[in-house]
Amino acid sequence: MMAPFSLMSVGANLLVKSLGLFSSASVVRCSCVAPVLKSFSTTTGGPPKRPLTAYMTYVKEMHPTISRQNPGIKNVDIVRKLAEQWKMLTLEQKQPFQDASSASREQYKLVLEKYKAQLTPAQTAALAVEKRQKVAKRKAIRRKKELNSLGKPKRPRSAFNIFMSEHFEEAKGTNMQTKMKSLRDDWERFNATQKQMYIQLAEDDKVRYKNEIKSWEEHMIEIGREDLVRRKERRAIKAKTTKDIKKKSKVRVLKAKAPKKKTGTAVKKTVESTKK
Repeated sequence: MMAPFSLMSVGANLLVKSLGLFSSASVVRCSCVAPVLKSFSTTTGGPPKRPLTAYMTYVKEMHPTISRQNPGIKNVDIVRKLAEQWKMLTLEQKQPFQDASSASREQYKLVLEKYKAQLTPAQTAALAVEKRQKVAKRKAIRRKKELNSLGKPKRPRSAFNIFMSEHFEEAKGTNMQTKMKSLRDDWERFNATQKQMYIQLAEDDKVRYKNEIKSWEEHMIEIGREDLVRRKERRAIKAKTTKDIKKKSKVRVLKAKAPKKKTGTAVKKTVESTKK
């Protein structure tokens, strides 16, 4: 095992001073300044784990303390509290965690190079495929979060999905797998009449989705997010928008060319001049 960097021998006293905004009871010995090889211990035959960022190092270090000080607090609330505290830290207070993260990254590079050197060509190719799959998965997750934040309508449910959601709690079985099997068996035993109600609900949900997605995609084009609109619908919406613009322009031109109506005074003057 490689010897830890000298940077990792930073004393705990520096951390205590840097976290002055917390009470002494809330500050524990910072394991982030311990040897960093533990941060990316490898699984059997697998690549080394990526090192933690400065923020994640801080979260890992302070999480137990917050948990002890707040018995019964939910994990999501702990993370939220730590995020707020991290924002309040000064650059100097964050420095020990930044240093630990930097050292971890340097050590990770060395371990990763050593790991790659002992791979066969087939293993290297398999590792590249796995990396592409992970990247694609992360992109899909980010895209899904973005679409949810933009209020994209949920896709319509199938007849079976509606049936399943209504009867899942009462389904036979002690876990997800057995309950799903029980529901699938019940659904297959249903005759056409029994399924009709759920089929109709699914058709209604399709109509709901069609109307909602149309409005949503029109709004996405308005705010400049055409990349989120289906290609076919994008062309249709653009064509409709162009047609509406041309129609409005034509109306404005016709109004501009239309002769102005004479007022009562103008008509009176015209009659008097005719009499003369």
